[in-house]
Amino acid sequence: MNRLVLVLLLFLFSGLQAAVPYPSLWESKDAHLQKQLEGIIKTNGLASAVESGNLALALIDISRPETPRVASLNGDQMFYAASLPKIAILLGAFVQIENEKLALDEQLKEDMDRMIRHSDNDAATRVLERIGRDQLLEILQSPRFQLYDKTHNGGLWVGKDYARSSAYKRDPLNNYSHGATVMQAARFYYLLDTNRLVGPELTRMMKQVLSEPAINHKFVKGLEGVEDARLYRKSGTWKNYHADSALVEFSNHKYIIVGLAKSPRGGEWMESLAKPLHDIVTGSE
Repeated sequence: MNRLVLVLLLFLFSGLQAAVPYPSLWESKDAHLQKQLEGIIKTNGLASAVESGNLALALIDISRPETPRVASLNGDQMFYAASLPKIAILLGAFVQIENEKLALDEQLKEDMDRMIRHSDNDAATRVLERIGRDQLLEILQSPRFQLYDKTHNGGLWVGKDYARSSAYKRDPLNNYSHGATVMQAARFYYLLDTNRLVGPELTRMMKQVLSEPAINHKFVKGLEGVEDARLYRKSGTWKNYHADSALVEFSNHKYIIVGLAKSPRGGEWMESLAKPLHDIVTGSE
């Protein structure tokens, strides 16, 4: 076999590999992982919170991204998600950058860092203004992303500035100004990690913004004793509403955890669940 033929075959093979579609997370439920998740919930005394609709969780093992393993509780129930939907603003900014409709200048870089790592509301509003409010909602609902999808009871939604102002467009199904479901928040990280939000170089930059969270609570605090775990994360808190979401890389494992709760103890729930959920995926390495 000559060198040219070998190169062509390798090229064709790599093209076929790239063309292999990733599955829908809703079609990737894993019965064993689901049973383990439900067991953790019972052990932590949170079954009633799930049954009453005050707690939703998603745990998704993407160590092998072509064959994700999915477990969820109240996966398509939409919650008020406080600052968690700032990940949607981050997406909107990078889509506009990719489309050459937004310049990645130093002010935008600083605002995105502050919006995600420190959950700075003024920075989030400035980034949103640069994207365009209607433009962001179009991106979230677009066929390309479907991160807000009526067939799955909604998902990520930003219909209000992160400021003292009225909502300009509440989500059409649940009437939230800042909303999320755990499954759609998990999809954001799955699409991100498989380079399906933006191209590889912009994906790397997005993950850099999501890394090194500055607020040590909920999942971050629950995993602080796990050495070498790397988190890409965004949380949210407002009154009794608590949200957290993270893509976690550890050893040869990679998984997504998302929690949404309506309870004054919601933040404590997420802190207490983080390590047991980590252990399910990693086998307590």
